[in-house]
Amino acid sequence: MVSPARTPAGCGVAVRARRGEGMKTIGWGIIGCGDVTEVKSGPGFQKAANSRLVAVMRRNGELARDYARRHGVPKWTDRAEAVIEDPEVDAIYIATPPVAHQPYTLMAARAGKPVYVEKPMARSFTECQTMIETCRAANVPLLVAYYRRALDRYLKVKEIVDTGLIGQPRAVTVALYRRHLPAPPGQVDWRVAPALWGGGRFVAVACHTLDFLDYVLGPIRGARGLAANQAGLYQAEDIVAAAFEFDSGVEGTGLWWFTSPVTRDCTEILGTQGRVAFSSFDESPIMLHTGTEMTQFPIPNPPHVQQPLIQTVVDHLNGVGRCPSTGETAARTTWVMDQILASYYGADP
Repeated sequence: MVSPARTPAGCGVAVRARRGEGMKTIGWGIIGCGDVTEVKSGPGFQKAANSRLVAVMRRNGELARDYARRHGVPKWTDRAEAVIEDPEVDAIYIATPPVAHQPYTLMAARAGKPVYVEKPMARSFTECQTMIETCRAANVPLLVAYYRRALDRYLKVKEIVDTGLIGQPRAVTVALYRRHLPAPPGQVDWRVAPALWGGGRFVAVACHTLDFLDYVLGPIRGARGLAANQAGLYQAEDIVAAAFEFDSGVEGTGLWWFTSPVTRDCTEILGTQGRVAFSSFDESPIMLHTGTEMTQFPIPNPPHVQQPLIQTVVDHLNGVGRCPSTGETAARTTWVMDQILASYYGADP
């Protein structure tokens, strides 16, 4: 099985601070100011240093205007083109469903605007490659919202592994079980619509864990899986079992079940001298087991979980740092999910 090429992170830097003039304040435009931008990300663009939120877009103009009013954003529109073409907007944040990630990324790149796109990066690895190539040709950065790469609680897990507290990593297990939560009456749950999302809830949530494992243990070189729809509640898969292997030789397994009668969220990295366990979606303490000792690390998330990563994005655009989540790293995660779901969807969902 051939894994995607490992290319250098980033696609260039389109916005840089001029020597002697200090850091540039990056003006942001949001395409798709929906629920994810209310608390998780939107305020981060206003609170990060050297960053401001200039304009927001949503296809429903009234909702865009309401968002702008509540968040103190100067401009709103129902046209993505208006945000991208705005001379006060230096960079674009794409927070739409994944079906629109590729077209809006290409549009922004061709306008010379750096892109920060929600996860998963796209519906397939093929779409990711097109996004990377277009941004590279336009010499604009392409960065992705895998924000666990900048959160203290997950950096603690990486520190535990990097400093050898569990010895040499040898294996990983992932267990995520969720109860089925139907969409409210009259609403469609697009997270289980493969044409919009590239799969079902597995794609929506497994990407976070798989990307973070890539950050801690390095790229996954091979993956395979079995997926099924056991409950028949929607078109997408509702249970996925997977096996994967890292370039480092670490072996991994995972089970994601979305019509479970119980809930569970535990990822465990096992090494030659211990193990570390953590959750992907709640704030339960990190658990470090070494010999007969067990240590807990209760580390809460900040109010706006994307703000730490957004700060690395702003610094990246100013040429004074590197964002740890690039198009290249994010595409690897999409490639892994494509391999795992291949038996269910074929080449592409």
